[in-house]
Amino acid sequence: MVTISFPGLGIEPFTVNKVAFSIGSIEVRWYGLIIVTGIILAFAYAAWRAKHEGIVFDDMIDMALVIVPMGIVCARLYYVLTTLDEYDSLYEMIAVWNGGLAIYGGIFGGILGIFIVSKWKKLKFTKALDCIAPGVMIGQLLGRWGNFFNGEAYGATPAEGSPLYFMRMGLQHEGWSKEYFYQPTFLYESLWNLTGFLIINAIYKKKKFDGQIVLMYLTWYGFGRMLIEGLRTDSLYVGPFRISQLIGFLCFAAGLAALIFFTVRTRRAAIAATADGSLTESSFSALAEDMTADNEKTNESEDNENGSQTD
Repeated sequence: MVTISFPGLGIEPFTVNKVAFSIGSIEVRWYGLIIVTGIILAFAYAAWRAKHEGIVFDDMIDMALVIVPMGIVCARLYYVLTTLDEYDSLYEMIAVWNGGLAIYGGIFGGILGIFIVSKWKKLKFTKALDCIAPGVMIGQLLGRWGNFFNGEAYGATPAEGSPLYFMRMGLQHEGWSKEYFYQPTFLYESLWNLTGFLIINAIYKKKKFDGQIVLMYLTWYGFGRMLIEGLRTDSLYVGPFRISQLIGFLCFAAGLAALIFFTVRTRRAAIAATADGSLTESSFSALAEDMTADNEKTNESEDNENGSQTD
């Protein structure tokens, strides 16, 4: 049981149970339920977007069967390898239902899974990444509420009078003598991902090149995680460095650089495609949309050919 309050928001102390329900001696925890819900909603979104990318539903099923296990295993492996001194047995290392999934490990495992299935199914890798990336944000913004029920992923005590003081969260685990106040960094990250998802989803159909959406995701998430991680008290460290903050910065910097590079390259290619070399701003957008539509038609043809060879 965990007692939580948000006095700055007028929310008095209330108690949450980490266990949602039990089946005999088996405890089903909120953390696990929320993670599973996030995975289901992420898949539903990706499957919906896949239609616009010329990827058939059966291919998305195959992709999910590879990505989900690889993502969970890599997320847990990443977390365990950075906290090895906390475990006394193999059982504790695999007890994912107690919490302990590192998103960067999950992202790496997911990207590897997408690459494998894309090669196997002869799908365009960047199209698959684009339709899945916003769904990952859905999983992330929900997954942070699993941390809420576990009473974890919080930041240092906010200074009285600071801009975020009104957001302070009171927390008292069983065995604690009193309530302590922290930054609800799980909430900050959930809201950051929600905002990013709404923005990226709104401009999805206006993307100028394949891979733009996944690069926007990496840039947006990397920037937010870099800042929010600096507030946390339970960061994973490698030496003196907060590893998630460092990786967040690298994702932000690399993603932004790649976005600029490919946007400029796409613009130059569109201009070069005109007969006289001149292109107005409005006609550039129209040409970019035509190029994307042509790519989708080509992809659909390839999918139809491949579909006749698939069970």
